[in-house]
Amino acid sequence: MVDVLLLPGWQGGGANHWQMRWAHLYGYAVLEQNDWLHPLRGDWLARLDESVIDAPRPVVLAAHSLGCILVAAWAGVTRHAQRVRGALLVSPSDTEAPPLRDRLPGWSPIPRHNLPFPCTLVGSQNDPFCTHARAQGLAKDWGAHWFCPGEAEDINANPSLGDWPQGHSLLQTLMKD
Repeated sequence: MVDVLLLPGWQGGGANHWQMRWAHLYGYAVLEQNDWLHPLRGDWLARLDESVIDAPRPVVLAAHSLGCILVAAWAGVTRHAQRVRGALLVSPSDTEAPPLRDRLPGWSPIPRHNLPFPCTLVGSQNDPFCTHARAQGLAKDWGAHWFCPGEAEDINANPSLGDWPQGHSLLQTLMKD
């Protein structure tokens, strides 16, 4: 048994976002941050560390957008990475590229180390916040399995994803490992 912790990205997730739907459907916990519009890296890191420490069981992370960058940054500084069984990293934000670099100060450079737990990075060919090649590069840097559902599926902000069963299947694989 594991606890799933959902890590929304910049500006949080709306009620129809796949993460919020998973929280409702499966009872997964959503990591609430104190400021979704002006995220401070140190505050977000501390909140993630507290949540992983306080979890009663091992944790699987399901991160989206800036949440992916948070996972990579956190893995490089925490002493509690062994509590994480795996991570699903979906549509990472390229915080080193304009305009995000200017809108999210303190979130670059993006950590480029191998993550100390199994992970899958899901990227699309048409993500407006991270190019396909950049997402593949992050997957390689982080030692993540790369998965691309194709050009037709923008997993960044696509309301037609609904409950996103394909993504949940990827998460379940990490939960079993």
